[in-house]
Amino acid sequence: MDEGLPISYEVLGAGVPVFSSDGQRVGTVGSVLSAPEEDIFHGLLIYNDAKELRFVEASSIASLHERGVDLRLDAAAARELPPPEHRAPVFSEDPAEMNKWQHWVHKLTRGGYDWKRGS
Repeated sequence: MDEGLPISYEVLGAGVPVFSSDGQRVGTVGSVLSAPEEDIFHGLLIYNDAKELRFVEASSIASLHERGVDLRLDAAAARELPPPEHRAPVFSEDPAEMNKWQHWVHKLTRGGYDWKRGS
């Protein structure tokens, strides 16, 4: 199968097929986990054939292409991938509404963080 040209994690889209090292389709890309401002690629969330969300760490990914992701794991190992452990944080303050005074109060009273986690 022609997976297209190699690409960066920054342009990998949802729905791209994910293949095991033995060539079997094991799911599709759900989303990319990264810190682009620091150029760090953490891994992928993929949907397996049962439509369950699974986490693939970056070290288990061999290559990213326009129309396919290749894993370093065989199909049996890919079926054993864990679900994601944590939800994304939800913050209760809008940074656009912060002023300098609030920023410094939060830095001093919240251990250096401007935002607090919402429920």
